[in-house]
Amino acid sequence: MANSAWSETMLQLLRRMNNFYLPASGRSRCLRFEINEAQVGWIPPHVAPLLTRYPEVFSPPLEGAVALRRSLDSSEKRSEAVDAVLRTMRREGAFTCLKGWRDENYSVMPAFSDPPLMWMERAATSLFGVKRYGVHINGYTVGDGGEVRMWLARRSLTKQTYPGLLDNVAAGGIAAGVGIKHTLVKECEEEACIPAAIAAKARPVANVSYTYEDEDGVFAESQFVFDLELPLEFEPRAGDGEVQDFQLLPVDEVKRLLATDDFKPNCAMVALDFLIRHSFIDPDAEPFYQEMVAGLHQTL
Repeated sequence: MANSAWSETMLQLLRRMNNFYLPASGRSRCLRFEINEAQVGWIPPHVAPLLTRYPEVFSPPLEGAVALRRSLDSSEKRSEAVDAVLRTMRREGAFTCLKGWRDENYSVMPAFSDPPLMWMERAATSLFGVKRYGVHINGYTVGDGGEVRMWLARRSLTKQTYPGLLDNVAAGGIAAGVGIKHTLVKECEEEACIPAAIAAKARPVANVSYTYEDEDGVFAESQFVFDLELPLEFEPRAGDGEVQDFQLLPVDEVKRLLATDDFKPNCAMVALDFLIRHSFIDPDAEPFYQEMVAGLHQTL
């Protein structure tokens, strides 16, 4: 694929993963989701009408926002009240995304550095457009001659989302009350059988952020990215059933695969960021180099 064609394909990926910012998006029809006057998300137009059935939890839409009731004056009260609503919606089959209920909670706050205002079931976060945070690890090797290869995972066919597609060597969402490094070590051990002693050597290198919308709602996501140089003799192994197998590929092959439909989209973004940071993408050769860099680091 010619560089211009490859670059255009990357630009299309980034536009798709940031479609909430495009002029034709549904952003103008979304309502702000607020807690104590702080915005913590975006409520899509197909969700807002159902929330009026729960006036003890949600205030009526006012000036473009839906807020939690002030009487819910603690994180625990807010979390339990919203969770009860979501479980009712799940039983009623109100939203397709709730069929993927995981019993895994995410913290809800205006910014990652802020104290959590509540927690919410992971499967429901897109209904409120709250920010979701995760950890992605680029596993790679450096040969005796300096050649770099990347370990990629092939997702299990039984995964709820993106079954069978290529993934980073390990990745996972940051659950409520859990730290970044703890998540990194846990996902490395569970998904790729990477021992904690090796996983702890991963270096924090970037943050890949984007916001997209689809039929399930608004996905505002921010991934803490780590690079982990693995020993040449080490081979990741599938651990928790979420991965079919692992492949060690030359960088040129990874670059080629990024332009196919074989990658989970946000994992493709993380791999693209790796190639840019390690100078495998030439700004003289790629006409959309600046757009690629910008598209990987959007403000949520």
